[in-house]
Amino acid sequence: MTQLEALEEKLQPLYARLASHALYGSFRTIDDLRIFMEAHVFAVWDFMSLLKALQRGLTSVDVPWLPSATPESRRLINEIVLGEESDTYNGQHVSHFELYRIAMQQCGASTVAVDRLLFALRDGADLHEAIRGSRAPDEAKLFLRDTFHIISEGKLHCIAAAFTFGREDLIPAMFKGFVRDVNRSLAGDLDTFIWYLERHIEVDGEEHGPMALRMIAELCGDDHAKWAEAEQAAVFALESRLRLWDGIAAQIAATSSHLTTSSS
Repeated sequence: MTQLEALEEKLQPLYARLASHALYGSFRTIDDLRIFMEAHVFAVWDFMSLLKALQRGLTSVDVPWLPSATPESRRLINEIVLGEESDTYNGQHVSHFELYRIAMQQCGASTVAVDRLLFALRDGADLHEAIRGSRAPDEAKLFLRDTFHIISEGKLHCIAAAFTFGREDLIPAMFKGFVRDVNRSLAGDLDTFIWYLERHIEVDGEEHGPMALRMIAELCGDDHAKWAEAEQAAVFALESRLRLWDGIAAQIAATSSHLTTSSS
C-alpha cells in the first residue's frame, strides 16, 4: 500500500460520517435549502483561497519569471485554476463561486453576508475583521477561521491536503435528489444550483480529484514527516467541515421548530 492509499484509508471514517450526516435528511422546504446556501457559500469562497495559495506556491507568479521546482504539480494546479476560476456556463466564463452566488439569487437565498465580506476586503479591511463584520452564520465564520489557519502556516503539502480532502464532492447524491425534487415545484429556480452541484462533482471525481491526489504525492514524496502533517491537515479540514454541517443542521432544526411552534 502506498502512503497516499494509506492516508485515504485513514480518512474513510471521517468521509463516512460526512456522507451519512443528519444534515442531508433535514431538508424539507426551500427555506431549508436557503439556510444551507447562506452558510455554505463561504466554503465555496474560501476554497478559492486554498487554490490560490497553492497556485502561488507551486507556480511562478513573479516577474521576472522563473520555473518552479514542481513541474507536475504546477501543471495540475493551473488546470484546476482554469476550471474553478473560469468555467463556462451558458456561453459565459464564470468562477464556481460567482456561479454559486447567481444560484443563490435565483432561489431567493440572501447574498448580503458574503457580499459584505467581499466589499470589506476590496475596501482594504483585515481578513479577520472582514469576517467578523460580515454577518455570516457563526458556523461559517468558524469554518473560515480554520481554512485561513491552514493557509497562514504556509506549508504547501498541508494546504494541498486540506484542498484535496475537504472538497465539495462531500455533498452526497441524496442531497442532489432533494434539490431536483424541490426544483420541479419551483419552475426552474434551482437550475443553476443543480448545474453547479453536478459540474463540481463531475470535475472533482473525474479530473480535479485525481490531479490533486498526484499533487499531494509529489509534495510529500518520501518525507514521512510531511505525510504525517498532511494527514493532520486533512483530518483538521474534514472535522472543520463536520462542524460546519453540524451548525447548518442546527440552524435548520431551530428554524423548523420555531415555525412549528408559531403555527400551533
